[in-house]
Amino acid sequence: MTIRSSFASLVGKSTYWLLHDVLHRGGTSLPGKIATNIDPDILKSLAQDFDVVLVTGTNGKTLTTALITRVLREKYPDIITNPSGSNMIQGITGTLLTAKTTKNQRPLAVLEVDEANVVLITKYIKPKVFVLTNIFRDQLDRYGEIYSTYQKIVDGIKLAPDATIIANGDSPIFSRDDLPNKKLFYGFNHVDQSADFKAPANTDGVLSPTDNSILHYHSITYANLGDYFSVTDDFKRPKLAYAVTKINQLHPKFSNFDIDGSTFQIEVGGLYNIYNALTAYAVGRFFDVTPEKIHHAFESNAQIFGRQESINVDGKDVTIVLVKNPVGANQIIDMIATETDDYSLMALLNANYADGIDTSWIWDANFEKLHQTNIKNVITGGERYKDFNVRLKMAGFTKQAVYPDLNDAIKAIKAVPTEKVYVMATYTAMLQLRAHLLEQGYIKGRVTE
Repeated sequence: MTIRSSFASLVGKSTYWLLHDVLHRGGTSLPGKIATNIDPDILKSLAQDFDVVLVTGTNGKTLTTALITRVLREKYPDIITNPSGSNMIQGITGTLLTAKTTKNQRPLAVLEVDEANVVLITKYIKPKVFVLTNIFRDQLDRYGEIYSTYQKIVDGIKLAPDATIIANGDSPIFSRDDLPNKKLFYGFNHVDQSADFKAPANTDGVLSPTDNSILHYHSITYANLGDYFSVTDDFKRPKLAYAVTKINQLHPKFSNFDIDGSTFQIEVGGLYNIYNALTAYAVGRFFDVTPEKIHHAFESNAQIFGRQESINVDGKDVTIVLVKNPVGANQIIDMIATETDDYSLMALLNANYADGIDTSWIWDANFEKLHQTNIKNVITGGERYKDFNVRLKMAGFTKQAVYPDLNDAIKAIKAVPTEKVYVMATYTAMLQLRAHLLEQGYIKGRVTE
């Protein structure tokens, strides 16, 4: 490490100590930002001490990263990660800068990385593994359409040709390029594979990369994910190294399923979270973690803040779910549809940089489907509450309680007629709500962890 890097490291660590131990505030971004301002190349020096697993994609990065970390800790004690989702270059730098390891073996770093930051990170870090979850339309102001997002990721992968790619084989976009990297694919093989049909007309990412013909499917899990194939040439879903072979039970609080014939359970609901677990399973098996140890890792019910986090508010069972794009919203609606009890919905919409400033995505989500669930009460709030209010009115929810000021959100939760409340919130709205819950003693710890 150069003198400049050493100084940058000292200043960054001192900033972290001040934030965490003196001021008792969370966050690794600021220490990382200060360190990189002093030495733009510090990340290269820091990363030399780690084998890196880089996790990226549109939906599910934070929970997938957490599950991978739990799985790998079953065999490898020295693992560091960025649990709060601080996934841009300054957050990654801060995570490595403040990492505490035992030095008994070369530590693993399991790092969630923002899609647009992959190429920035791989200029300095050469990962051992790239983990690719999915690519859906998201934050058009930042990423553009899905093929632009994909290209940002591929540009980063090309800087690390020796890394293994562990990718969602059900996503057609991940089979577009013939990269030199070793590839392992995972996906779903849980239904009969003899069908032949197309995805719904408004589905993104269903064009064959060979001739832009519309792909057909033997099965679809959701959106464009499934067992796809071309009817004009031999392009099709690659062979899966790991697969979900059966879905046993879906519940708002847990999911039970089989991977390669063995039964597993995770303590979060939703089909989309089974993909997250399957991803963690695939990475675990790559690092020789046994299925038995993976099963044990999945038994942990430790929650990820804002990701189906369950909080008791004076007897109200409040579940906070992060939402940011149409595919994610539809999957959350499907998850909520498995709720057998009456519930209330609080929909909180912000449009800050971290949320995506374009809120038009709410018109592409199927909120009309909520009428098929046990919903009894609707609340809208957040900085862009008017947008959500209008969208839900158009979906048939004409009677809404409106709380534009999130200072009143907890009061609104207490006032609903149901014991269960689902909070569907964009990222910064979720942070604001958690800050109020922390202030009033309903949660402990830090707002951003």
